[in-house]
Amino acid sequence: MSFEHYLQRGTQKLRMGFTTGSCAALAAKAAAQMLFTGERVEAVRIMTPKGLPVEAQVLDIELVADYVRCAVQKDAGDDPDVTDGVLVYAELRKTDRPGVHIDGGNGVGRVSRPGLDQPIGAAAINRVPRQMISKEVQAICERHDYKGGLEVTISIPQGARLARRTFNARLGIEGGISVLGTSGIVEPRSAQALIDCIGVELRVLAAEGYRGVMFTPGNYGRAFIAAHPSLAQATVPTVNCSNFIGDSLDLAVACGFKQILLVGHIGKFVKLAGGIMNTHSSVADCRMELLAVHAALAGAERNTVAELMDAISTDGSIEILDEHGLRKTVFHSLLQRIQAHLENRVGDAIEIGALLFSNLHGFLGQTETAADLIASFR
Repeated sequence: MSFEHYLQRGTQKLRMGFTTGSCAALAAKAAAQMLFTGERVEAVRIMTPKGLPVEAQVLDIELVADYVRCAVQKDAGDDPDVTDGVLVYAELRKTDRPGVHIDGGNGVGRVSRPGLDQPIGAAAINRVPRQMISKEVQAICERHDYKGGLEVTISIPQGARLARRTFNARLGIEGGISVLGTSGIVEPRSAQALIDCIGVELRVLAAEGYRGVMFTPGNYGRAFIAAHPSLAQATVPTVNCSNFIGDSLDLAVACGFKQILLVGHIGKFVKLAGGIMNTHSSVADCRMELLAVHAALAGAERNTVAELMDAISTDGSIEILDEHGLRKTVFHSLLQRIQAHLENRVGDAIEIGALLFSNLHGFLGQTETAADLIASFR
């Protein structure tokens, strides 16, 4: 069965999918029906929290006297999800203990650090999937006037292997993957999924007592940090924020962080001088305009400003600034604007700063606050 709901992303029409949480709820509902009727269920349907129905085939059915086990296959749609195609199993058994009791089995991770959705030691089945599973199973119990309890075990046999391709170990989820999803639906290339991941990491770090953090968009920033002793020796964690600078700052403030240093390539972070807090090129690309404006403010002639506007890369623009002796003045001006926009975003209670670099030209400059932050991090 194919899940036929779509999103339009620019010129692309992308098929949505459904989460591991939806798979777990679907499998649990099918298993509950079979447990009470003794008859095989070939297909099952639920309504997701997003309000979209999901129907799936029921696979690998094991129907015996005292328990039922079955699976639903994850369909991530057009999203490049590592769990696409995996089988999510639910096993149900009756118990004298009232209520629906949910746990994780083979391939479902266990929480080992504070700050995650579930307490330490619990199966990494998040709150919304647990609610979805309970809702579907309780409805079957009521239909059959069953007053006893049920034990629901969710397992993902490929989970331990797939977990090695995720950030789970770093986040504090060991032995498998998480059963996730707040809407029940996978939206292709979801920006929100990345932001949610950043939020999870920050909450874990905050729960461990950290109040300082370094943000960098990705691998370039991490390589720069590792190569510079003053940054590499920092006792605060580094978190990848991708293009979501503003969202990451908001999350850090909400988690109680008090010191934030951003370390980023000029190609992304020059946009901060214009108050642009999502640095993806599809959102805004005013790199050359900002460099040209600040060069003009520094006294650049019209031909130099035009050269900067025509530059094909920020590294190329730095070479133009160097030719005219403008690099120091322009970056001082840019960094002042970056600092102003960062402070406006996080408020007065947070110490914040930024450091800019280029892969070709190395260190380019830092805000006035950055040196004190780096010193305090050591």
